[in-house]
Amino acid sequence: MSIAVIKTGGKQYKVKEGQSLRIEKLDGEKDASVIFDTLMIASDDGEKLDLGAPSLGEKVTGKIVETAKDKKITVVKYKNKIRYLRTKGHRQAYTKVEITKIAA
Repeated sequence: MSIAVIKTGGKQYKVKEGQSLRIEKLDGEKDASVIFDTLMIASDDGEKLDLGAPSLGEKVTGKIVETAKDKKITVVKYKNKIRYLRTKGHRQAYTKVEITKIAA
């Protein structure tokens, strides 16, 4: 078993095989396969370590579990003494992915 660091949606995530994580929304249907850009792969005991310069390629594979929207948040703009108040709601879209394979 190994640990990998992947990059998607402008963020980096540390993942293992079988792990589920919520990331920025990806295009694709449910149960579709997704390949991630891999920055680092390491063994659990720390014996083997592969670092990319800047990446190792596409070595981590995942499966899309669901695509949904998060809970609603309320954004408020307010300026004191000039009667300015704006309220807006936002629901961030996300994709839940299960990591299926890390190729060493």
